[in-house]
Amino acid sequence: MKKIIKIQIVENDQDYAWLLREELEQHERLEIVGVCPDGDCAVETACRLRPDIVLMDLHLGSSYEEGIRASKEIRIRTDAKVLILTALYSREILENVLAQSFASGYIMKDQLPLLVENIYALAEGRTGQERILLQSALACLTAAERSVFDIMMGEENRCRSSTKTIANQKTQVLKKLKLDNKKDLQHVFGALKEDQGEEETR
Repeated sequence: MKKIIKIQIVENDQDYAWLLREELEQHERLEIVGVCPDGDCAVETACRLRPDIVLMDLHLGSSYEEGIRASKEIRIRTDAKVLILTALYSREILENVLAQSFASGYIMKDQLPLLVENIYALAEGRTGQERILLQSALACLTAAERSVFDIMMGEENRCRSSTKTIANQKTQVLKKLKLDNKKDLQHVFGALKEDQGEEETR
């Protein structure tokens, strides 16, 4: 029997949260372990119950900031993947929001029939969408900083810069990505390191 996938719902619209439950409860492999209306509840519940997938509504308050913060904290502090649910159709704004949230994937709220297949895909491995979103989160880095990012992810140091310069660039990388340390960086962007490892073994 295939593993049960634990799902946490983060949605402040009670009607839409009910629709999500109705859809998910039809599938035996999906178990809803928590439903939260706000970011603080979302982070606390994810850290306590350790879901496999968190369905995250970005617009939890008056702006997208609460959803971004909660998604990012969950990605840093747990192994859960965050699947964003959004009604935001502005591509430019959506890409910026997704990059900041370190999301593992997203679907539009009116694409509910696609929800379950997206959950299964994320639970069973890294998806193309997840890799694209992680790469987009790195778009803020310069070419030199991206090389230093690769070093921080465990790749061989091929930079010709001085040790001091590389140390300064490491600090800048963390600052731009709004991460506290290398451990958090490696945790969030682990899928990209796995991709590199797969390429090297081919």
